[in-house]
This record gives sequence, structure tokens and C-alpha cells, in this order.
Amino acid sequence: MRMIVASAAILFLTVLPPARAMSSHESDSMDAASLAQLEMRADHAQVKEQCILYTELVHDYIEIASRQLAAGDMEQASHSLKRVQTFAERIHQGLARDSKRLKNAEMIVHAAAFHLGQFLRQMSSEDTPVVEATLKQLNRLHDELLAQVFAH
Repeated sequence: MRMIVASAAILFLTVLPPARAMSSHESDSMDAASLAQLEMRADHAQVKEQCILYTELVHDYIEIASRQLAAGDMEQASHSLKRVQTFAERIHQGLARDSKRLKNAEMIVHAAAFHLGQFLRQMSSEDTPVVEATLKQLNRLHDELLAQVFAH
């Protein structure tokens, strides 16, 4: 028992990076680097893996857009939402091919659409067109993913 607890503690300490305060600029640049790396992986992945990788990108960009919307930076949020639309289209195009982990992709898209819908309800009406278009596309993609899940 002690060995398991000691192993878990060592794993916990070695896996987690030390906590430190990061400025929002550092956080954004780290996000940009990890997003670029994930996008590159998705672009070069096998066809079976692309769906889930692009879905992860959709999720990450929704999180970023949410932070940007909360900060009132509609221009950057619009750019992030356009990226979501691009990745959603890539997922849609790849659905006809054999994809792995469709249920995971469906759940991630559902959560991203829900999260974006929450922000839409809080926004003023003049800032909503891009958000509404993205949400509509995500809902359509979710329906397609759900249909694929039930088809398999």
C-alpha cells in the first residue's frame, strides 16, 4: 500500500509543472504554440485520427473565444470563431471516411456548442452574428456526428 501511495505521489510531482503566476500574454502565447502543434498533428494525422484531433481544436478555440468574449475583445473572438468554423468544416468533410472515437468527438462538440450557447445568451445583439453562425455550424456538426455514432 505504501508503495502505491509513494508511486502516486512521485507521479503527481513529476507530471505537474510547478505552479507560478503567468501573465495573460504568456498564457496566450503558450496556447498559440500548443494550438499550432495540435493543428499540425491534425493536418498530418492518419484519416482515422483527424476527426478527434480537429474536435480537440474546436474545443480549445471555443475556450479561447469564450475568454476573449468575456474580456470584450470581439475582434479576436471573431478570429477564434472563424478558426472553429474552419475545423468544423474539416470534421464534416472527414466524416464520410472511417473515423475513430466518434463518440468522443460527438461529446466534445456537444460541450463546445453548449459553452458557446451560454455566451451567446449573455452577449449584446450587435456582437452575435459570428457567434450565432458558429453555433449553428457546431449544432449541425453535432447532429452529423451523432448520426454517425448511431450508424456504427
